[in-house]
Amino acid sequence: MNEETIIMYRPVGPKELELIVASGYRKFPPRLPGQPIFYPVLNEEYANDISRKWNARDYGAGFVTRFRVWKDFAVKYPVQIVGDSTCQELWVPAEELPAFNENIVGLIEIIAEFRPDKEATK
Repeated sequence: MNEETIIMYRPVGPKELELIVASGYRKFPPRLPGQPIFYPVLNEEYANDISRKWNARDYGAGFVTRFRVWKDFAVKYPVQIVGDSTCQELWVPAEELPAFNENIVGLIEIIAEFRPDKEATK
């Protein structure tokens, strides 16, 4: 196996963050019914945007997580562009999330927090 990793980001709300913490910062929780795709994003700016504009507004707080995944595993998911060229994410089918979690290297870090009408904290 190639030893290279890819850094990814995931914007999350408070409930998803609680489940990440409960896992010891090692895995993302299963998707909920009606959520067929897990989508990690490939740059911090895009993750911050999602967390600030949607998660903070919809859930009262938004958080950005950063983590590493084995490159050999991640490349099987084509990069999806969902807006301008900075809006890059992977689409991991919900049923493949356990395998994705097994390919996380190290711990999931919380790198930013957003709350409505407040400055970001990092």
